[in-house]
Amino acid sequence: MNKYALVPLLSALVVVVAYGQPPSPSNLLPELRKGGYILYVRHPQTNPDQSDTDPLHLDNIKAQRQLSAQGRQQAKTMGEAFRAQKIPVEKVISSKFYRAYEAAKLLDVGEVTTTLDVSEGGLVVSPNENERRAKALRQLLATPPPRGMNLIIVSHKPNLLDAAGKDLWEVGEAGVVVFQPIADGKFKVVARVAPSEWAKWAK
Repeated sequence: MNKYALVPLLSALVVVVAYGQPPSPSNLLPELRKGGYILYVRHPQTNPDQSDTDPLHLDNIKAQRQLSAQGRQQAKTMGEAFRAQKIPVEKVISSKFYRAYEAAKLLDVGEVTTTLDVSEGGLVVSPNENERRAKALRQLLATPPPRGMNLIIVSHKPNLLDAAGKDLWEVGEAGVVVFQPIADGKFKVVARVAPSEWAKWAK
């Protein structure tokens, strides 16, 4: 059984972090079918021999690290699981980096919108801009989707840590963190789903 620890994050945020075994389909999937959750997808596997050599110009796709063949398959499999399990999706919000956008499109579960609010900034943007993006992401995580729907965000590990806390540092490529908005602009983590789980749920 999962254990939960209450972790304060800043003055306006509360996160409940789940530890232990992967979520049971009998527990998580019925909840996702009801809607009301935000699923944060760290972009799938990328080519480890590539790097972002021109991060100030996000339209320069050739200068970015790309999804690997396995990463593209991970995104397709996740989308298959959403359809097989009848998980309703309102829309998909993606980072402007192509690896995230491509993954969002390959999910094929809803309209994709890109925004700087969930794009990795790092050292190429100011600390103020990084904080603005973290605040914007926290607001997304704390905003309930329309009734009966879920929201998907495809982004990066640094954005996740900045917005939701360092306890999520081990979320790997193609890992998913399921958030539930709660009252007063807060949210909690209700599950972490590994790529292997989506592959099981797609069958």
